[in-house]
Amino acid sequence: MAIEKKIEEEKITTLLEDLDSLESYIRDLFNFLPLPVFLLSPVKIILEVNPAFEQITDYKIEEVIGRSIEGIFNPEEIESLIQETIEKGSVKVKEMVLSTKTGEKIPVSASTVLRKSEEGDIVGYFFSLFNLTDIKKKENELINTQKSLLNILEDTEEARKAIEEEKNKTQSIVNNFTDGLLLFNQQGKLSLVNPQVEKLFGIKQDQIIGFSVEELASLPGFIPLVELLGGEIKEAFRKEIIVKDNLNLEVSTVSMVSDGQKAETLVILHDITREKIIEKMKTEFVSLAAHQLRTPLSAIKWTLRMLLDGDLGRITQEQREFIDKSYISNERMINLINDLLDVTRIEEGRYLYKPVLSDIAEITEFVVKSYQELIKRKKIKFDLKKPAGKMPKVLVDVEKIRLAIENLLNNAIRYTPVGGKVVISLSSKDKEVQFSVQDSGAGIPEDQQERIFTKFFRATNAVRIETEGSGLGLFITKNIIEAHDGKIWFKSEVDKGSTFYFTLPVE
Repeated sequence: MAIEKKIEEEKITTLLEDLDSLESYIRDLFNFLPLPVFLLSPVKIILEVNPAFEQITDYKIEEVIGRSIEGIFNPEEIESLIQETIEKGSVKVKEMVLSTKTGEKIPVSASTVLRKSEEGDIVGYFFSLFNLTDIKKKENELINTQKSLLNILEDTEEARKAIEEEKNKTQSIVNNFTDGLLLFNQQGKLSLVNPQVEKLFGIKQDQIIGFSVEELASLPGFIPLVELLGGEIKEAFRKEIIVKDNLNLEVSTVSMVSDGQKAETLVILHDITREKIIEKMKTEFVSLAAHQLRTPLSAIKWTLRMLLDGDLGRITQEQREFIDKSYISNERMINLINDLLDVTRIEEGRYLYKPVLSDIAEITEFVVKSYQELIKRKKIKFDLKKPAGKMPKVLVDVEKIRLAIENLLNNAIRYTPVGGKVVISLSSKDKEVQFSVQDSGAGIPEDQQERIFTKFFRATNAVRIETEGSGLGLFITKNIIEAHDGKIWFKSEVDKGSTFYFTLPVE
């Protein structure tokens, strides 16, 4: 019996030692566990916590042992979790908010296990916590990133819609544009054709898209356009071409530049057929009216001349003055008729008749002689400057060049005040001769200078000085010079005078 008792005591001792060792192990595990854990009594009093719990809550162990858990967690949340633990025996994950000693709110994930006695009575709860701060931060970052991406996508979609809307507007404008539009890309290939081009040339856009300018020459209707543009698409501004009978087009090109380099070229085709028909009708009417007026005016002129010369008998001084005024007015009408006839010939392209090699100095001197009397009457200081040697001859219609010089000299004298100055200069350089006439007259207002070579235009200050005038002289002069492949231009300043220049090529 003694032996059995001894063995029994040894077993109990061993069990107690094992129990102490297990308790020590559990204690060490509880203390070194990286997750915050704590034991809670059935009445929500904290019984034990580990160091990790101290770190997350900033409470010392002695500060929380024996304290209600409701000071650290929201009472409603902790009550809900405990009830769920009682019902299920354990709860794996439950997000809650922990309040630290300093009042900081920390998101945590709580897990619980229900503790019961051998009799099945609830003796408490085991809690473990996981700090969600970093995860929540990452979640927020992800949410913000997602929002940013959504904003970018929304902006991109809005931009896409705006671009699409702008594209549709542009396409609508192009489709409804009254002028024909041809767009050539950087490689010189046709990339866009609007419906007006289809109407003008009687062709569908899919038949010519991708064509170069040279390839368009294979289509008969495009030949005049190809000849004007050339292979490299030359610059053009309001150049006229005749595509076929009753179809006149005005061609302009626009180079589209991107990053300083030519990207695309737009060719604009403006239908001027109607304008040309109206212009022709006006020209024909003016020509007919001028011819019809010329004969009776000539008869009136010679009748008045005969009266003035006494061929029809003696007249009194008073009669002479009236007839002389009538003769001058009739002469003005005849000059206007001659100007109108010159304009019609210019517009019909039949203005130059007898081009011959001539000396521009001799032509100028001939015109100057006819104005000597007017120059003396207005006491104008006149000078004709020309090279000492012979000037090269030019191929010109002498009558027309005389008329051009006469118009320029006449204007210079008429609009220069008494005692003013007029200088004609002649020179030759680089296979061309240059004529200029400088005056100290009224000058041309800057805002009216662009119109000075147009038909029937007279500057406002010129009208005040000289009420008589057709406004055709400079238009005729410009066309005469350009018909000889020359150039004409001017410089002018109000109240200081004007200088008109023209050049003619030397043959």
